[in-house]
Amino acid sequence: MLQRVQREYFVYFVPRRTVVCEKIFEEEKVHQMLTLGEFPLYVVPLDEDVLSFELDLSLKECLVDGDTSSIWHVANAIHKLEFAFGVIPNVRAKGKASTKVADLLNSLQVEDPVNMGDMAIPEINTLILLDREVDMVTPMCFQLTYEGLLDEILQVNNGSVEVDASIMGGQQDGKKVKVPLNSSDKLYKEIRDLNFEVVVQVLREKATSIQQDYAEVKSTSQSVSELKDFVKKLNSLPEIARHVNLAQHLQSFTCKPSFHGRLDIEQTILELQNYEICFEYIEEMIHKQEPIVNVLRLLVLFSLTNSGLPRKNFDYLRREILHSYGFEHMPSLYNLEKAGLLKKQETKNNWLTITKALQLIVDQTGTSNPNDISYIFSGYAPLSIRLVQHAIRSGWRSIEEIIRLLPGPHLDLKRGVSNANSISETVPGAQSIIDRVADGRRSLVLVVFIGGVTFAEIAALRFLSAQEGIGYDFIVGTTKIVNGNTILDTLISTKN
Repeated sequence: MLQRVQREYFVYFVPRRTVVCEKIFEEEKVHQMLTLGEFPLYVVPLDEDVLSFELDLSLKECLVDGDTSSIWHVANAIHKLEFAFGVIPNVRAKGKASTKVADLLNSLQVEDPVNMGDMAIPEINTLILLDREVDMVTPMCFQLTYEGLLDEILQVNNGSVEVDASIMGGQQDGKKVKVPLNSSDKLYKEIRDLNFEVVVQVLREKATSIQQDYAEVKSTSQSVSELKDFVKKLNSLPEIARHVNLAQHLQSFTCKPSFHGRLDIEQTILELQNYEICFEYIEEMIHKQEPIVNVLRLLVLFSLTNSGLPRKNFDYLRREILHSYGFEHMPSLYNLEKAGLLKKQETKNNWLTITKALQLIVDQTGTSNPNDISYIFSGYAPLSIRLVQHAIRSGWRSIEEIIRLLPGPHLDLKRGVSNANSISETVPGAQSIIDRVADGRRSLVLVVFIGGVTFAEIAALRFLSAQEGIGYDFIVGTTKIVNGNTILDTLISTKN
């Protein structure tokens, strides 16, 4: 007779168990058979300077579903970082979710205080919290950095892209290969944040240089040290080949007239140049039945920069979308309205005031030697990064009126670090919150985007940090790496 095997069942929640899940186990009468546990993984490092909380749906949950559990998650993640690096003394927040995270950080410090001990100087000097809702314009623009373009066309996922083997020079059509994309690839680290046009030039120069060196090796007698230098260059060939293949694939998209037409209309929308032309362009996209995510992305950008559409135009485009793509998209349009991304024009349009005050539209003299963050969109400086610039230079007091025009409240906190139980206090109209670290090190600033960040914005922050005379480095924290399409995909699912 076979002896019955005694089995044990374990369920681990990442990062924490929830009452809802436990109730379901109880209702299904399996609760007694399970041993429940938690694995508190709140932060996943995606690169040397990028941390992700891996909350794919946080934007939709906050703006549409009214579920704020992701806010608690973000606050906990930052608090856990503080156990390793010390209490962050300066906090600046903009947006409903961000100010709530700042409040929760206070509460967590009281409930579970970080014991500073010998850590007299915290590693992270400043925390800047930004809601994605504060700047929804930037992710709706098409990214033009190499990494941003890879994400737009191939979708970068956790530091890699999956492409057909044929794109990477393989023979097997249909087979997918994963291509790693992170700082361990030295060439990628060098070119990832450059405008794509510049990347093509850099790759051409590197390939030409190796070709010339090869010709010299063949035609002349080289010393051993010269041969050694040439072999070193040869070691970088696989990286060069990888990015030449990827760049060639991207170029098959960027050389199309439709691509440049889209960029031109984006710029026209951002500059509020010609309402009728923009309206007709979107109308034509609908009639051509272009992918609905492309239509909605441009329509959302159009709505955001105009503070909504006149009722007549709003109703017309809504009706045309439903007729062209099907009435199953009614929930999608409802979600966009609820999130404030598509609406009727009811208030004064402040976009022009904001763009002028923050210098969001910049005349570009060239992308090869950029002197402003606007190079990443060939003329548009991300609103979110302009806010970070002001936060670290002169504070938000100088742009108080503009800050008030953007969604959600804002606050400044000075948090006590000498006493673990000290409560933060609001500093009204505080000046710059960047204090140079006492021992001369560069200040470290953690910029957290609640609702997602784009690769273009990360590139802009790296660009700022590299500027001469700047005494700070950035670490980016985000609920997820996003672009316009991935944001809209969570909102326009017909399964909602």
